[in-house]
Amino acid sequence: MTPTEFEVLVSLAGGEKHGYAIMAEAGVGAGTLYTMLDRLMNDGVVEQSARKPQPDEDQRRRYYKLTRAGRRALTEEVARLENRLRAARRRLTQNA
Repeated sequence: MTPTEFEVLVSLAGGEKHGYAIMAEAGVGAGTLYTMLDRLMNDGVVEQSARKPQPDEDQRRRYYKLTRAGRRALTEEVARLENRLRAARRRLTQNA
């Protein structure tokens, strides 16, 4: 998982969001985000939500959410990163 994919999945872990909200939270541009969302949807980790925009919102908005597989992939990546951080901390304290 790339760092940018990780940021997008973390953004969606808090609940469904529209593209602009994901861009703002994950710090990615529109071209990157929508290309990535297409890939993540093809991989089955993100899906378009059935949620419709409110009447006062832009009706073109599409909402996205994590699938079960996406939540599992994010959980596994968090565990992997935590393990790497523990290993890095051990090495830093051993060589201090």
